[in-house]
Amino acid sequence: MPRTLIVEADGGSRGNPGPAGYGAVVLDPETGEALAEAAEFLGTATNNVAEYKGLVAGLRAARALDPEARIHVRMDSKLVVEQMSGRWQIKHPDMKPLAAAARAVFPPEQVTYEWIPRAQNKHADRLANEAMDAGKNGKQWEPRNSRAALDTAAVPARSAAARAADEAAEAAEAPEVAEAPAPGWGAPDLGVPATLVLLRHGETALTPQKRFSGSGGTDPELSPAGRRQAEAAAASLAARGTIQAVVSSPLRRCRETAEAVAARLGLEVRLEEGLRETDFGAWEGLTFGEVRERFPDDLDAWLASAAVAPTGGGESFEAVARRVAVARDKLLARYAGKTVLVVTHVTPIKTLVRLALGAPPESLFRMELSAASLSAVAYYADGNASLRLLNDTSHLH
Repeated sequence: MPRTLIVEADGGSRGNPGPAGYGAVVLDPETGEALAEAAEFLGTATNNVAEYKGLVAGLRAARALDPEARIHVRMDSKLVVEQMSGRWQIKHPDMKPLAAAARAVFPPEQVTYEWIPRAQNKHADRLANEAMDAGKNGKQWEPRNSRAALDTAAVPARSAAARAADEAAEAAEAPEVAEAPAPGWGAPDLGVPATLVLLRHGETALTPQKRFSGSGGTDPELSPAGRRQAEAAAASLAARGTIQAVVSSPLRRCRETAEAVAARLGLEVRLEEGLRETDFGAWEGLTFGEVRERFPDDLDAWLASAAVAPTGGGESFEAVARRVAVARDKLLARYAGKTVLVVTHVTPIKTLVRLALGAPPESLFRMELSAASLSAVAYYADGNASLRLLNDTSHLH
């Protein structure tokens, strides 16, 4: 049986709209232990926006722990609970994308919702207040060293006026949202996105020959040309000065590329297993033409469906997409608001781009990614993503 995780989330706005923040915690239902925490200062926003963003952050934190888990969400927002449970319609335009982002984290059948009194949501409330306090001081919330049980004395008391404003706002918005729209026609302030700068590894001896080279083959090292490409990418990224962390596939060609960049930037390389290349099974080391000659029916089936794996126990693109999405969510939870260099392979990069665009699986065959090329995707707090760059090789010329 899949495990169950509890997600408690809250959001607040000191002004509605006003300085806002959210907090979320993932709990073990048996022990009550806090397994993960998330909080963020959002700038100027409304209570409802902050509450929905807290929900999205809590669900993403739970997915990073276990994408197969059953999730039970507990919130003191009657509006969010009723809307996410499908009993109230969502009519306000600012709420629709946030609700869609929450529904996209887990299949709907894995998630249940429960309204709880505010007094029972103290952990998430504390985190939301910590985030707003940090924002007041010009900072972002940072996790504490300890996730010990909640000290209720540490929870900032809400004034009677603030509580009355919250209750009045929620009463006015249910079942139809009556919240005033954000000024102007643009999207609300979503805060600083997490940006994944995607660097394909440099060439190996197999790259110019266009041979299948996945995670089930010989794990080749960079060729001399590949090492030059890695150094060129490192120089370019060092000149930009925006990278705050470096994460790599565990395969050798990526590690060597990542280490070249990290050495320039004075950073360490963190390995992420979910970023490895597809296992191409019996096709490893073969050219496309050789696969066509030896396994014509298998190749046709593979080209026609993302659910089909290469011959000999390889990995389907559907399977790759699942583990890449889990790796992405872990990175977004760990590096919220930061710019992270992700050194990986053709299929993971194309998959991240495809998922960001909401494109179908066949789009994987319609993208070109050169060795040592740079792409970038920004991920916002409402669950939306923006493709910023694709297959940039200007640093190699």
